[in-house]
Amino acid sequence: SWEREYKVETHERWERVLSRTEFARLLRQREFAEIAARAVRVEQSSRHSMIFSFEKMALRDAVKSAAGARAFAEGLYELLHGKAVLERRFQRWIDVVSTLPRKQTRVLTWPLVTVFGFIAQPDIHMFLKPTVTRGAAREYEFDFRYSSRPSWEIYENLLQFADVVRRDQRDLGPRDMIDVQSFMWVQGSDEYDE
Repeated sequence: SWEREYKVETHERWERVLSRTEFARLLRQREFAEIAARAVRVEQSSRHSMIFSFEKMALRDAVKSAAGARAFAEGLYELLHGKAVLERRFQRWIDVVSTLPRKQTRVLTWPLVTVFGFIAQPDIHMFLKPTVTRGAAREYEFDFRYSSRPSWEIYENLLQFADVVRRDQRDLGPRDMIDVQSFMWVQGSDEYDE
C-alpha cells in the first residue's frame, strides 16, 4: 500500500485535470502550454516523484517553447487516445520526445517516456525505472532485454514482464499496472530489505 497509494493519488489528480475530455478540449483550444504545465504539475505534485530532478528540469525546459509544448501535448494525446495500435502510438511518442528542445540534459529517458502513460492509464501502461526494473527482472529470473535507448521492443518486453508478474500474482488480485509496478519496485529497489 505504501507504494500504491501515492501512485493512485497521482492518477486521480491526472483524471481531475487532464481527463480525456478535458485534454481534448484544451487541444481544440490550442492550449498546448497549459496541457504541458498540467502534466508536469501532476507528476511533480506527488509526494514521491517518479522522475529524477534532472529529468524534471529537462522536461520543463523542453516544453517552455511554443513548439515544444505543442509537440508534447499533441504527442501525448496521441499516445493516450489515438486510434493506432499501441506499438505505433508508443513509437510515435518516442519520436516526439526525442525531438523536444533540449538545453543541458537529454529528455529521451525511459522514465520520461513512460511516466505519463502510466499516470494517465495505469490499466494499460507501465512505468520503467531502469535500475530498479532490471533488478526486479533479475530477482524474478525474467529475461528483460534492456537498452538505454527507448524503443517499442524494450517496452513490449516490459509489458511481457508485467503480464508474467500479473499472472503469477493473480491470487493476490493485482488491480492494474500500479500494483504490478509496485511489486517490481519492492523486488528491485534497495529501499526494501530482502
